[in-house]
Amino acid sequence: MADTTKYVAVRARIHGKVQGVWFRGWTEGEAKRLGVHGWVRNRQDGTVEALFYGHQDDVDVLLALCRMGPPAADVDKIETEPAQGMVPHRFEVKPTV
Repeated sequence: MADTTKYVAVRARIHGKVQGVWFRGWTEGEAKRLGVHGWVRNRQDGTVEALFYGHQDDVDVLLALCRMGPPAADVDKIETEPAQGMVPHRFEVKPTV
């Protein structure tokens, strides 16, 4: 039987009250729990940006979790687009850009 598991890479931009509420650390923990690789970082415009790479179902779950965020967050919207290029073989928090 062939493996039909689809891997995807998605870049997400998360808007709302998402900085100063431990969103990056929370996202890192959820990504590691789900086995999703990539990174997360704050942006100077007040958004959080992330790259998620993994099984389609796991990435979908992580995006759904990000729509809620950690308890102190208030997510207004998430913009997503397919991502290309290299992704790390782990999940990391990157510096603000």
